[in-house]
Amino acid sequence: QVQLVESGGGLAQAGGSLRLSCAASERTFSRYAMGWFRQVPGKEREFVAAVAWSTGNTQYADSVKGRFTISSDNARNTVYLQMNSLKPEDTAVYYCAAKLMWAPVIIVPGAYDYWGQGTQVTVSS
Repeated sequence: QVQLVESGGGLAQAGGSLRLSCAASERTFSRYAMGWFRQVPGKEREFVAAVAWSTGNTQYADSVKGRFTISSDNARNTVYLQMNSLKPEDTAVYYCAAKLMWAPVIIVPGAYDYWGQGTQVTVSS
């Protein structure tokens, strides 16, 4: 069973930055992609960004394009989410996820196989 552990959440002011990290417990597990999602109470979990593990190709939600950057470090078995120019509407619990097999769509939560426990990000105005 693969475990994903997020870290790096916290409180930031609007316009500030935070970097989230997600480390996988199993170094050798084969995966197609890693993604970040976020959720606020009463709303569905929404896609933020994803990276294809072998190619490094990335996808972003329109709401974070130009502000967030997803990256992967294969040697450290870790995926990062650099969040710049934060806005109060970025406040949410952020979840890391791993998708094992290729699929044409990687922006929906149901496509992913493993999830982290989530880390709170709060942006004050």
